[in-house]
Amino acid sequence: MAWLCSRTAFQICRRGFSCNAVKYGKREFADPLDHATGLEKRELLAAAAGNFDPYHMKALEIDRQSTKDSPNLVPSVFKSRIVGCICEEDSSHVNWMWLHDGQPRRCECGHWFKLIQKAPL
Repeated sequence: MAWLCSRTAFQICRRGFSCNAVKYGKREFADPLDHATGLEKRELLAAAAGNFDPYHMKALEIDRQSTKDSPNLVPSVFKSRIVGCICEEDSSHVNWMWLHDGQPRRCECGHWFKLIQKAPL
């Protein structure tokens, strides 16, 4: 008898559910660039101009013949930056070091790095 009452309760509480998309006619969503402000807008404008790495966060290919006179150049907006060097291709260990403006630095593996100033975004 209890199953009959619960079945009746569920039949009474049933509501219709529609999963159709809402149609707005010919209207379209606005461009995200129109709504963006501040730093987000600068990032979108940089991506539209073709710069998909405005903060220089992607890994750089290092020159295997780097010396103190011709080091690998690392861009930065600040006076110092931390840099990781994977000394061997098969290595799973990263050597981290701080680079300071104007001072080339040598990694344990022998590669040289130097910080250069870039304009902020």
